Amino acid sequence: MSKTLRDYHSAFIAALKKKKKAASTLLAYGKDVEQLVEELEAQRITDPVQVAQEHIESFAQNLKDKRYTDKSIVRKMNSMKAFFTYLHEEGVVEKNPVSSVERPKYENAAPRILTKVEYRALRDACRSDRRMSTIVEVLLQTGIRISELANLAVSDVDAGKRTILAKNSETHSERAIPLNNAALRAIQDYLTVRPKTHEKTLFVTKTCKPFLVRNIRAAIDRYFRLAGITGAKVNDLRHTFIVEQLAAGTPLVYVSQLVGHRRITTTEKYLQFLNKNLDTSTIKIEEL
Repeated sequence: MSKTLRDYHSAFIAALKKKKKAASTLLAYGKDVEQLVEELEAQRITDPVQVAQEHIESFAQNLKDKRYTDKSIVRKMNSMKAFFTYLHEEGVVEKNPVSSVERPKYENAAPRILTKVEYRALRDACRSDRRMSTIVEVLLQTGIRISELANLAVSDVDAGKRTILAKNSETHSERAIPLNNAALRAIQDYLTVRPKTHEKTLFVTKTCKPFLVRNIRAAIDRYFRLAGITGAKVNDLRHTFIVEQLAAGTPLVYVSQLVGHRRITTTEKYLQFLNKNLDTSTIKIEEL
């Protein structure tokens, strides 16, 4: 009996795991391909060889009809392309049916830079929640990515050197991030109330399980609402850190290294949000 799309879906995810792809990549690709497989199965299409360009175009149109954003559709199309590229490399299909499908064009929204009043209001909103208060403080004071924060282990905190270690991942290299007084104090305070557990992850739930990215994101979104902050997302804490450091005179190259940008041009884009000339003669991590 020949293998089905669902069989190859499982094999595709296994191949990604073997390549040590990030957990977030596995989750996104897994869900996206599963969604396509289910739609094709509803049309009694189970053999990868049966899938043609028009099936992919129909899938994309259905997503649009369901009011998925252009960004989400493009991401799902990228997942489809990766899946069928895998099938092509395995000799299952002769060509990739996704390659010639036209994709929506979209522009990334400009970063939302929080004002001092806003990020102080966010602090106030979560002050009674020691874990979330610490997470917000670390995001604001270090510019660390939310995925990197979720992956922090207790052992990644070096109080002596005043650093946290953002570990190597699929797309980002390992780096030690300096902690200012506010960030270090917040982490130390959290460790006094952190549940006693053998779990190595720094931020854990009440049941001593790792605090997952999606749950951290949902919690911060809730505190944004409680603080009366509109139009902000978790990544805007990182954007705010970058702009505040540049505005304080921290050298562009140093800020780029702090936040783990692979290209200096990525950091340069934040200069448009500054209202004053920069003095790059000193290096100082501004406390927010």
